[in-house]
Amino acid sequence: YHERQRLELCALHALNNVLQRPCFTRRAADAICHRRAPLPPPKTTPLAPDARLNPHRSLLGTGNYDVNVIMAALQSLGLAAVWWDKRRSLERLALGEILGFILNVPSRLSLGVVALPFRRKHWFAVRQLDGTYYNLDSKLRAPVVIGGEAELRAFLRDFLSQGICEVFLVVPRAAEEAGAWLSPE
Repeated sequence: YHERQRLELCALHALNNVLQRPCFTRRAADAICHRRAPLPPPKTTPLAPDARLNPHRSLLGTGNYDVNVIMAALQSLGLAAVWWDKRRSLERLALGEILGFILNVPSRLSLGVVALPFRRKHWFAVRQLDGTYYNLDSKLRAPVVIGGEAELRAFLRDFLSQGICEVFLVVPRAAEEAGAWLSPE
């Protein structure tokens, strides 16, 4: 399953791509931000229910959701987003406990084919299917094969070495609570 980029909905595309199904919509994400529509079951607490200007999404309503929306969406499904501390070795990832990854990276802003001198943050997913890891970036025409575990670690290492990049592990809530996503030293 691979959703393509639309508006500023990369956070939603990353969620759906890592889950491998169309699980979340803009309406569901807006409901997480503040109570404007029924919340997806199980119900989650709105992040800013009384805010006139919601800090968790674009003022224009085009998306651009922040990490809080991603975390709340995953929690509604019994999953968690665990922030990866870049000071740790990627060899410590217990890959068998990790459903997928959501990365937040700088991305060039463009109008059509014209690149602007600005950068925005962009969310995208990485997921393993049948023993192979895939880059499910919504800006790509199709998923791109990363490879096996060694190639995944190199892929993540490359992004983390570029500076302003955050990696979140998508894990079952039980794995988060037990710290099972991290191999012992």
